[in-house]
Amino acid sequence: MEEPNKIERDPPRLITITQNNDGQRIDNFLLSELKGVPKSHIYRLLRKGQFRVNKGRIKPVYRLKIGDIVRIPPMQTRQQQASAAPSESLRRLLEQRIIHEDDAMIILNKPSGIAVHAGSGVDIGVIEAMRSIRPELEDLSLVHRLDRATSGCLLLAKNRKALLSLQQQLGGEGMEKRYQTLLKGHWLNKDEWSVDEPLLRSQLQSGERMVQVSPQGKAAYSCFRIIDYLRNSVLAEVLITTGRTHQIRVHAAFIEHPVAGDEKYGCPEFNLEMRQYGLKRMFLHASSLIIKHPVTGKTLPVSADLDDDMKAVLNALGR
Repeated sequence: MEEPNKIERDPPRLITITQNNDGQRIDNFLLSELKGVPKSHIYRLLRKGQFRVNKGRIKPVYRLKIGDIVRIPPMQTRQQQASAAPSESLRRLLEQRIIHEDDAMIILNKPSGIAVHAGSGVDIGVIEAMRSIRPELEDLSLVHRLDRATSGCLLLAKNRKALLSLQQQLGGEGMEKRYQTLLKGHWLNKDEWSVDEPLLRSQLQSGERMVQVSPQGKAAYSCFRIIDYLRNSVLAEVLITTGRTHQIRVHAAFIEHPVAGDEKYGCPEFNLEMRQYGLKRMFLHASSLIIKHPVTGKTLPVSADLDDDMKAVLNALGR
């Protein structure tokens, strides 16, 4: 019989650094990633070389780069009630949501409500589940991230060569990312709105991440284009050439047309109104990607349809 509250070790985790954490110090990254673990314990493990980057030891002042692979060692935590292995329903869901696969990568239409990786109270994310589903893909890694509530195109690389190629495109030219979102209100005298405002990320004492427009932030560019006028809202397509944390949500709030269902940066009254039309989550969907294939170099367009619940909201709003 198992002892109650038995202490056991979580398995090690591998986290691939994306544009969101490029330039961040490893100690600050770990403090954010391992909420609840004492700060002194994290620094002790850093000094002992327990945390590794690209299989090598690092110092606390090391600054992360796109493509770095951070190894989080087994950590002692209280035994989890839920298993870290994906449920059968999650396995089936993710397999059904694969929209492209070849020898270099997998592209998923990520469901809303599922985190891309474990951490911060999440036992299992997309990458852990996919590694369990495809155990033969030892180097399977996230190319980029989507917020937990965001659905749509999510890139996974099968090997390091593909990972570095795709992340290089992500950080510069070669990749086009478009989203669809439902925004508050109607725009006047324009069908397109470009927002070129730097974004600064901070962390509250509670550990919650917040992002705001600030001259001290990193460059960020979003272009909003109206697809359709709806009741007290617009359906918009968003082209982004940078991939900052919460970028679309913060830029939309900055121009006073926040994303429907966004509980962090949005408008509570507008969110309540949209719930009356059936919206039960944030309306933000990564609708398409255009990339250069990491092996052939050929242009590859991929798209992910809106989920049925989003389509139903648009119909209810009088699309």
